[in-house]
Amino acid sequence: SIQLSYWCDAGAMILTWVRGVQLRAVCDTNHPATAFHQPTPITAHKGTDLRFRHGCVVVHDAPHTTQPDRSHRGPLINQFKSIERSPCRVLITGASIAGCAAAWWLTQRDCDVTVIEQASAFRDGGQNVDVRGAAREVLRLMGLEQAVKDLNTGETGLAWVDEDNRTAAQIDLSGLEGDGPTAELEVLRGDLARLLYEASSADAFYRFGDRIVSVEHDAEGVSVTFESGGEERFDLLIIAEGVGSRTRELVFPGENQPRRMDLASAFFTVPRAPTDSQTARWYNAVGGRSAGVRPDNRGTTRAFFNVQGRSHLTVGNSVAEQKAFLRASFAGAGWEVPRLLEGMEAAEDFWFDDLRQVKMDRWSNGPVVLLGDAAWCVTPLGGVGASLALIGAYVLAGELTRTDTIAGALAAYEYVLRPVVKKSQNVPKLVPRLVHPRSRTGVKIL
Repeated sequence: SIQLSYWCDAGAMILTWVRGVQLRAVCDTNHPATAFHQPTPITAHKGTDLRFRHGCVVVHDAPHTTQPDRSHRGPLINQFKSIERSPCRVLITGASIAGCAAAWWLTQRDCDVTVIEQASAFRDGGQNVDVRGAAREVLRLMGLEQAVKDLNTGETGLAWVDEDNRTAAQIDLSGLEGDGPTAELEVLRGDLARLLYEASSADAFYRFGDRIVSVEHDAEGVSVTFESGGEERFDLLIIAEGVGSRTRELVFPGENQPRRMDLASAFFTVPRAPTDSQTARWYNAVGGRSAGVRPDNRGTTRAFFNVQGRSHLTVGNSVAEQKAFLRASFAGAGWEVPRLLEGMEAAEDFWFDDLRQVKMDRWSNGPVVLLGDAAWCVTPLGGVGASLALIGAYVLAGELTRTDTIAGALAAYEYVLRPVVKKSQNVPKLVPRLVHPRSRTGVKIL
């Protein structure tokens, strides 16, 4: 487990689990930002659901089942303290989970928020993601937990199958207590991102089909030039793009030291087949290959391919080259792979990547800060990407609200989250090899 010391005016109070990572907050009188009422650790057993408290919100002790009053701007449970300091004008680049969540929180404190997204329209694509532990508490505070539950894919477990589709092993959701390869709250990435987008779009301005081409910053703010032309000035720039963020390279050139996991992954949607059910299926083929399917809430099936090793590093960037690589890699793989390869050809949401973690020595440079995958991509192997995006957005907005300066807020944000990210990224590179045996004997042992 990892202890997360979260400093706030009322004392930090959270104990929860995120895919086996225990987050336990304590009160700490040594933190320079705040004096505490009681320097006593708050402890509880696994599964205890304590209130998530931070200096940026006033938390009432109403039961979690009580729905917040949404007749005013923002839930009653999340009324920010009245402040007059900057930042007041914020630009967020990246309209996915982290960016949209940050936009929601910052508009609650009356920031003028603009979100820019390179895609011409909001992107709904993506595979299943888990929302666990502290991230669910963040959704509760936003008044969105029930809405996310309503978008659940209905996945009930995971079965490992052989070439003849016989189940060799199975894990059911009921026995996981929220920790495992499938979770109680499984949603599609696009569904979660859209929910956050719609919740924030009434107060934040979204600009699609544009991107940042240059950034200049000083002690007073950030000047940004857009591809569409024109330059604008902001108090703060939040880079909430993906693992290959271009804007990150403009502000932090060469600073990312990616940790490659020696695994190529592809995700896409295929038509639902009679063999598909609410139980996800995973199939291992010799040669370090795996394929699988997961249910969704659209009447289709989400499919994936994994190839372990370094041969995929020479794959080109075009979708045609990536699909050709997968066709060659999975030739003769057996099971339902031919069906998945056929579906892959027609898939409009095809995604392929060489899995790599983002490793940054710093997350901020002046009034520019990284958030989500652009700062710390864990990769799907960690299973906490969506949860960390939600938690990170909440912590960043909270520190910007309660800290006197932007520099101080960004330093506190990193100080709080870096231990959690470090623990989440601690996925041994041996893991992809272990779960992708190269020999038939290895597959049988697995």
